[in-house]
Amino acid sequence: MAITETVHDLSPVAGSAAHPDGPPRAPRVFDVVILRQDGPEQPSYWQRFRVEYEPYMNCISVLQKIAAMSRTAEGKRVAPVAWECNCLEEVCGACTMVINGRVRQACTALVDRLLEDKPDEIELRPMTKFPVVRDLVVDRSRMFETLKKIHAWIPVDTYWDLGPGPRQSQENQQLAYALSRCMTCGCCLEACPQYLKVELRRRVGETDEQFYAREREAYRRSFIGAFAIAQVDLFNTNPTGQMTSKERLDALISEGGVQDCGNAQNCVRVCPKEIPLTDSIGRAGRIATWHALKRWLDR
Repeated sequence: MAITETVHDLSPVAGSAAHPDGPPRAPRVFDVVILRQDGPEQPSYWQRFRVEYEPYMNCISVLQKIAAMSRTAEGKRVAPVAWECNCLEEVCGACTMVINGRVRQACTALVDRLLEDKPDEIELRPMTKFPVVRDLVVDRSRMFETLKKIHAWIPVDTYWDLGPGPRQSQENQQLAYALSRCMTCGCCLEACPQYLKVELRRRVGETDEQFYAREREAYRRSFIGAFAIAQVDLFNTNPTGQMTSKERLDALISEGGVQDCGNAQNCVRVCPKEIPLTDSIGRAGRIATWHALKRWLDR
């Protein structure tokens, strides 16, 4: 399922309509405006590219065309635009970027639909909540450090066959399926007003080990975001995962935990997998309150 949006009829798309008395006219061109950055902490700048229209294009094929020509709309030779992609099926989340002002995956952003919303031009930006590596490539390592913080896994004692695991109710199975669709793409974090960008500068004389330790500490103290709260919900509702739920709940009520959520509900609106993030946040808030109270009573 490489493209999730349905294209019903491409013949009337602006600029590619067929001539009434003969073969179709040559496809028109459209502009792609990209916010570029040559490296970390470098100034950003806009560049405009001109791409020839073809049916069934998505933003990845547009970027491939731009990389092949490496010329701006003014004819200036430039370095190819850097971007990431992998599965091309909206499964990996690597190609997430801001397209025409909306965070989404480039592989399922169809040019025909984008030109309907904004004729003649497509705008591409990197996500704003993560440090830019180059152009449209951002460093999402903070998300993976957060998964470590919340223990987003179920440990095993042995790999021997111990037989079938505990049975799950149909309700829990349906919930687990919905939450397990998260691809760590960062859309919910880009839309979240409480999730702020963390970008540290290396100090004079600071070693790599010291810098990365300081970076991990900054990540640990920052808001974990909706995706992580939903993953706590996923693993703690699993019958086996419940045995290690205390570690996840401790992370959930620590600095940067669920208490920092402002309930803006932007996350659930932009999630490409339609994960019920706000439901998980509600459940996590109730459970975190009881867990914090129990910790206080047990002291």
